[in-house]
Amino acid sequence: MSYDMQRLLVCRYLWVGELMSKSEHRIQQEIQLAASQYGIVLRLNSGKFWQGRRVWSNEFNQFVLIDLRPVQGCPEGTSDLLFLGENNNVAFIECKDHKGKTRDKQEKFIDIMHQYGIKAGVARSVEDALEIIGVSNL
Repeated sequence: MSYDMQRLLVCRYLWVGELMSKSEHRIQQEIQLAASQYGIVLRLNSGKFWQGRRVWSNEFNQFVLIDLRPVQGCPEGTSDLLFLGENNNVAFIECKDHKGKTRDKQEKFIDIMHQYGIKAGVARSVEDALEIIGVSNL
C-alpha cells in the first residue's frame, strides 16, 4: 500500500471517528450556526419541564431552582429546530447523533409536516440540515 493511500485511510478513519463522537447537542449547535446564514433558526423545546428562580445553594455548592412551576413546551414530538428563510422557506429539523433513533411521535410530526407541504426531516450533520432546508453549503 502506498504512503498516500495510508494517509488517506488514516484521515478517513479520523474523520469518521470525529463524526461518530459528536454529541447530538454539538451537532444541533453546528446546524444552528450553518443554517443561520440562510435565515432564522429557532430552538424549540417540547414536552413538559420546570422553570423557577435560579439561586446559589451553599448546601449543594451550586445553583439551584426554587419557586418551581411546570411549563408546557411544544407538543411532544416537535422537531428540535425551526428554520424560517426567504420566500416562505420553512423547515423543521430533528437533530440526531450517528446512532440516535427517532421516536414514534417525532416521525409522526415529520409526516404531518410533509402532509402540510412543509419541509421536515432528520439531520445527523450540517449537510443533512442544509439539504432539508433546500440550500447547498457553498
